[in-house]
Amino acid sequence: MKRRMSMRAEARESLIPFRIARQTWYDFPAVVIELEQEGVVGKGEALGVSYIGEDNDSMLAQLQELQPRIESGLSRQELQSALPPGGARNAVDCALWDLEAQIEGRTAWEIAGVSDDAVETVFTIGLEDEPEQMAAKATNADSMTLFKVKLNADRPVERIAAIRDARADARLVVDVNEGWDFEQLKQVAPQLAELGVLMIEQPLPRGQDAALAGYEAPLPLCGDESCLHLGELEQAAERYQMINIKLDKTGGLTHGLELAHAAKAKGIDLMVGCMGGTSVSMAPAHVVAQLCRFVDIDGPLLLKEDVPGGLVYERGWASLPETPFWGGR
Repeated sequence: MKRRMSMRAEARESLIPFRIARQTWYDFPAVVIELEQEGVVGKGEALGVSYIGEDNDSMLAQLQELQPRIESGLSRQELQSALPPGGARNAVDCALWDLEAQIEGRTAWEIAGVSDDAVETVFTIGLEDEPEQMAAKATNADSMTLFKVKLNADRPVERIAAIRDARADARLVVDVNEGWDFEQLKQVAPQLAELGVLMIEQPLPRGQDAALAGYEAPLPLCGDESCLHLGELEQAAERYQMINIKLDKTGGLTHGLELAHAAKAKGIDLMVGCMGGTSVSMAPAHVVAQLCRFVDIDGPLLLKEDVPGGLVYERGWASLPETPFWGGR
């Protein structure tokens, strides 16, 4: 089995500066690979995991080293031990899913044993200097009713209260991106619950969240940075009621599905997320989304321009396009 592999780095400009507790993005750098085999082309895209040191250069270096084995027919199963979890493996894994689906004449959703229904995605409200600015973002996104609000240690309750006043109809989850300490979480969580917040994502820093094991939160806590892959599920299950699965963290759809099923078997609820990116990143996440309570695949909505023919976004729902795009669909 012979393949031809091409890879490139690109950066798509963000619609507006996108700010979270630890970083601001003006564009979203990614690595895109294409695998040609038997006359069809499989695609994968990865943004990597910046907080563990990944970037386009590091991912491209991993891919270049493995390129001969990939082109010689490396399987998805062999890939799991050939590269560690992370963006490089994600790009290859998703491209192999796309190839497999097209060659077999089945969709990635069928191979995974899930439906391909439209899913409701959150719309992310990034951090701004003032609560009123974030409320204005919610007001302007009047076609959306499910928001994921980025918070830090500065006036988190005031920010949510402002959004709630502006959009009484909205459902809200919040993402702190490691921005609080345990004392602030205990102080703020009951107030957020009273404001109708449905879940708090990653309130404490990765590696500094042991206190959560004995904490009875007034609303579910979701581990993101604290659960990168299956090897971290046991610890995360002691501290969180939900985990956010991102394919850049798990190293692809293959391991992402494995993590999803293992978490559900433990009674852990699921969210699927993204590091941003185009519909090439969102389509594989759409597979995992079929198993999740919350879905965060709004990456293309944060860009000035998505790839042609990508997912269809309408009033907060993400559906597959009518023309073939990724995963044999």
